[in-house]
Amino acid sequence: MKKPIAIASDHAALKLKKELMKHFDEVGVEYIDYGTYDEKSCHYPEYAKKLCDAINEGKNDLGILVCGTGIGMSMAANKCKGIRAAVCSDTFSARFTRLHNDANVLCMGERTIGPGLACDIADIFLATEFEGGRHKTRVDMFMAFENE
Repeated sequence: MKKPIAIASDHAALKLKKELMKHFDEVGVEYIDYGTYDEKSCHYPEYAKKLCDAINEGKNDLGILVCGTGIGMSMAANKCKGIRAAVCSDTFSARFTRLHNDANVLCMGERTIGPGLACDIADIFLATEFEGGRHKTRVDMFMAFENE
């Protein structure tokens, strides 16, 4: 059985997170919401860490983080061991970050893309499997940086 995806946002992207969750409800994608739950100002690294911890604990295999641009969330997430987070603002990047980089966290920005495109990007990210092969060698190489 496939694990639910993890999703989290800061206050700047709560609206986009809600749009994504509504879309997931409509298409039957299970998810766990790791916050934030209101528009009160908050610190995005806290929510990135919650989501990444859930992935590292095996509760979820993939996650989606949203903030104003997606950049802050990706920077915070990539500091967590085992996480390969990518900011995507187009469907091509979403597909290839899964195919070639085995990204396990998708980051997007509410201030940079609309909800329709965000849903398309998320669908492609979630539906695409890692190709492996020569790409696995490269992913293994950069993941080894964590242990240096």
